[in-house]
Amino acid sequence: MIDLNAARRVRLLGLDVDGVLTNNAVQVGLIGGQRVEFKQFDIQDGLGIGLARRAGLLVVWVSGRFSEATSLRATELAVDDLIQDRTARKVPALAAVLERRGVGWDEVAFVGDDLSDLPVLRRVGLPLAVANAVGEVRGLAAYVTRASGGAGAVREVVELLLRAQGRWEATLHSYLGEREGDT
Repeated sequence: MIDLNAARRVRLLGLDVDGVLTNNAVQVGLIGGQRVEFKQFDIQDGLGIGLARRAGLLVVWVSGRFSEATSLRATELAVDDLIQDRTARKVPALAAVLERRGVGWDEVAFVGDDLSDLPVLRRVGLPLAVANAVGEVRGLAAYVTRASGGAGAVREVVELLLRAQGRWEATLHSYLGEREGDT
């Protein structure tokens, strides 16, 4: 069960990319002599991110590597901030976003899966892990998703957060109303 008090304080949802938004697979090759990289993102996670933003949560992706595939998907989903730090120094990068946005560490939920996420998970108000996270991350997490990274874990987290904040039904109604043409 998710910590309801911590979940109610969340204003910003931080997400690692590889292993949380993807299944950890990276396909690299050459097309016309140019390096290309492909990643697989879960469509339900994408809808979850849209619902989180619709409900007023800030969504920030934090990756320890640069990837054009990540940039493309982040743009498509209109995430609020995308951090791609080749040094995997996620704490200073995220700290700058929090300062700029006026959000405290205690108002952050962060979903991680691997060792490079531990420094961030130790600082946030609601540390979360995907089901297939390494043991150290699962051990630190206040909640471990049922779903694996890249297979609906982010959608699961968004629904849990919005339900805890009492915003799930209104957000869902708004989303479905648009699809029915009622707004």
